Amino acid sequence: MTSTLVTGIGLLVTHDAERSERTDAALVVEDGFVAWVGDAVDAPVADAALDVEGRCVIPGFVDSHSHIMFAGDRADEFEARMSGQPYEAGGIRRTVRLTRQATDDQLLANAQRLLAEARAQGTTTLEIKSGYGLTVEDESRALALAATLTAETTFLGAHVVPDGITRDEYVDLVCGEMLEACAPHARWIDVFCDTGAFTVEEARRILTAGRDAGLGVRMHAAQLGPNPEALALGVSLDAAAIDHCTYLTDADIELLAGSSTVATLLPGVEFSTRRPYPDARRLLDAGVAVALACDCNPGSSYTTSMPLCIALAVREMGLTPVEALRAATLGAATALRRSDIGHLAVGASADLVVLDAPTYVHLAYRPGVPLVHRVPTF
Repeated sequence: MTSTLVTGIGLLVTHDAERSERTDAALVVEDGFVAWVGDAVDAPVADAALDVEGRCVIPGFVDSHSHIMFAGDRADEFEARMSGQPYEAGGIRRTVRLTRQATDDQLLANAQRLLAEARAQGTTTLEIKSGYGLTVEDESRALALAATLTAETTFLGAHVVPDGITRDEYVDLVCGEMLEACAPHARWIDVFCDTGAFTVEEARRILTAGRDAGLGVRMHAAQLGPNPEALALGVSLDAAAIDHCTYLTDADIELLAGSSTVATLLPGVEFSTRRPYPDARRLLDAGVAVALACDCNPGSSYTTSMPLCIALAVREMGLTPVEALRAATLGAATALRRSDIGHLAVGASADLVVLDAPTYVHLAYRPGVPLVHRVPTF
């Protein structure tokens, strides 16, 4: 076994239940896992050392919602929205056409570019969805490519109904031949259950089929308007996360608070679509588990920056800096039902980020500034 002592840590955030933050701290990494955490003066001897010279060290960001397996660009749609045109889910079909035309090499190169962008900004775990192929061949190839980049792959054949097929025929396809081809490359199944996408009954059928095929359940819901039936469906199926949750009723919040389902909030979407931000403060105060994610996609949130999402959550959604950091790390790990990431307690994966700042507060205090000094590999 090889070990590395990370020392000179001005502020260390572990999210450990007993002591979440330490000053003048150190930690030891052995074979990729945190083996010891404590005060620098008590640090044990290790095979190698990394001195971070008083910087803040945090867990790597966990981005639990992305759509980076795509081709093309929709900057013109963004420009139109900034001129007053409302966001509509139908723009997804434009990306579908371009993605189907792209080669495997082109899709993989674009996803690798975005993954590198995300890592440079502190993301150490990234979930990747399909959803821009919407044929058996294109969905399965997207997931096979995504599986070369991450263990967190999600089958989102139920993104929208593509052109040239009826709703009933497409739902049959998603639940049958497409699911059979995609399940070997996926850990999760997801459905966009909202206006212009899939109904609650369609979502029930698709998610149940995916669950029966051994996939974990996730949902897009309540992005474009209130959707209590969709929230109830997700909770009843023990969804790991329901994502967006922009429009929630008091009953929705009570339901989430009494469940193991995480509400994943995606502030990059509200920034890019000029829709109201979800009230994260209301969720946390009610006892709902909250995650933050980027939702990187070419239509409604073309960002890979978790620091931007943290800044937006603090400024626009009512979270404190430490709550936003926790949502972007430990909360998002919970949304992936992972206990090995999102924190730096003993036994966790050594996914850590060194900030070029004395405290994580600077992530919101200095928005837009590249504060990630280093993302070490061990």
